[in-house]
This record gives sequence, C-alpha cells and structure tokens, in this order.
Amino acid sequence: MTVKLPVTNMIEELLKYDTELFLYLNTLGSEPWDEMWRIITEKWSSIPLYAFLLYLVYKNLGLKGTLIVMVCAALLITATDQLANLFKHGLQRPRPCQVESLKGSMRFVADHCGSYGYFSAHAASSMAAAVFLGLLLKSYYRYLPFLLLFWAVLLGYSRIYLGVHYPLDVVTGMFFGSLLGWFVFEFQAFLQSKFNT
Repeated sequence: MTVKLPVTNMIEELLKYDTELFLYLNTLGSEPWDEMWRIITEKWSSIPLYAFLLYLVYKNLGLKGTLIVMVCAALLITATDQLANLFKHGLQRPRPCQVESLKGSMRFVADHCGSYGYFSAHAASSMAAAVFLGLLLKSYYRYLPFLLLFWAVLLGYSRIYLGVHYPLDVVTGMFFGSLLGWFVFEFQAFLQSKFNT
C-alpha cells in the first residue's frame, strides 16, 4: 500500500484544475478565429511592435541609451528562454497536445506540438519585454505599460487557445517574465547612470 503525501495530493489537485481550466479556455475557440490566434502567437508578428518601441526608446534615450537597452533586451530574452528550457527539461510535464486522454476533447490549432510545456517561453518572454519596456517608457507614455501588459496577456492566452500550453504554464511564464523584466530594467538603469550621463 502506497501512502501519498499531502503535497503530492495538492499538486495532483492543482494539475486537475489546471487541466479543467485548459479545456474550458481552449474550447472557447472557433474556426473563424483560429488564424488570428496563430498570427498573434508567432514571434515574427511582434516585430513591428518591437520596431516601434525601439524608435520610442531612441527618441527618448538617444543612441547610447538605446544601445544599452538593446544589450539588456537581448540578455532578457536569452534569460527567459533558458530558464523556461531549464524548467521544461527538468520537470518534463507533457504539453496538453501530447496527452492522449485530452486529444478527443480539446482543440489543437497549432502547426506542431513540442514535448514539454512547463513553463511557456512565449509567455515569459512577452511578459518580460512588456514589464521591461513598460517601466522604461512609462515616464514618457503613461498608458504604454498597460497596453504592453494587455499584449503580453493576449500572447499568453494564444498558447492555450492553440492547445500547446496549460494555464499554469502561461501564468508561471508570466510570473518569471515579470521578475526578470523588472530585474533587467533595474540593471539597465544602473548601466544608464554609469555610461550614459
């Protein structure tokens, strides 16, 4: 007879609710909206937004300040991707599109399905960028941080809509992305004070 620890029971219960919430959110979708969510989730579709934000950074911080921001942004995206990969290969939680028991009741809209999903690198990197750039530009554009956070949440939801991530994957990614975005913003502020004064 095996005895389950209370923590094991709690984790199993959490994963059960996560699966139920995934199925609810995932099956809200319908075919006419599928292509829009495919476009939202693609990394290339954010390039115009990033180009516009880079222009705003250059306009307000100048060339030297922009170079510092670009180095920090590269560091930020690398950190979020590597941390997500570390969790994925360490915990090895299968993506919902890999779970046989879910295939009959979920919608799978993505072009392909990776192996492990906890946590979402898309959600982490988009939230990290939103927090980093929102904090960076908030003194110049008051509503920009809210628009960037809304964009990051939309991108996170797209991963559930397409059937490649559970809600917990997305929320965890957003949590770590927020922390890293704030940390790199503070690091960038230190660099600006040191090299761009």
